[in-house]
Amino acid sequence: LSDQPLRQVLAKPDLSGRLIKWSVELGEYDIKFEAKPAIKSQVLADFIGDRTPTECMEEYPSEEEKGLWKLSVDGFSCVFGSGAGLVLASLEGWNLEYALRFRFKATNNEAEWEALIVGLTIAKHLEIQKIEVSNDSQLVVSLANGEYEAREDSMAKYSTHFQSLKTAFQTLRILKVPKVENARADQLSKLATTKELRKNKTVFMDYLDRPTISGTDVMDIDAPQEPN
Repeated sequence: LSDQPLRQVLAKPDLSGRLIKWSVELGEYDIKFEAKPAIKSQVLADFIGDRTPTECMEEYPSEEEKGLWKLSVDGFSCVFGSGAGLVLASLEGWNLEYALRFRFKATNNEAEWEALIVGLTIAKHLEIQKIEVSNDSQLVVSLANGEYEAREDSMAKYSTHFQSLKTAFQTLRILKVPKVENARADQLSKLATTKELRKNKTVFMDYLDRPTISGTDVMDIDAPQEPN
């Protein structure tokens, strides 16, 4: 409870500058902001709430939900660069947060695809079998679920690359969520484009040198018939 304007830092996804760094640092903790009420009207409710015994009901996940990991991804592109934010979480409470900076130019849609593919690649390396992915991009989610048809060449290549990754998972769900529910991944993607990336100590940081859909240049070499 606080009478300070912390709601903007904790809840508003559209932040910039120093507020992004505060938001990322505070996001490590489970903080809920509430405005401080009048003491006289709150004290009796607090007393009854604190002294009332409650029975703890332990919830067990269904068979379908057992072993299910949740991945939140977001991509961001601006004049200063492009990046991606990833939040990978298990039902047991194990979390992995990633800020990924691109060393190449990318549009917003390409950044969203890179975030999704890199997140699934990390999950594959961790041998995760069941995963649910949340993303706020209507285009990427619809292309991944086969609801849209890719018209641009780059979108078609990303879609094909994604289909090749699907076989690594027993369960893979791609969900479209509102931007406010994807705020943490959004903050990490914006953090990846700032100069303060390396100074941050609460998330993993890495760089992506080239797009995941770019092929490797290979030159065929013929064995010479005579000494060369």
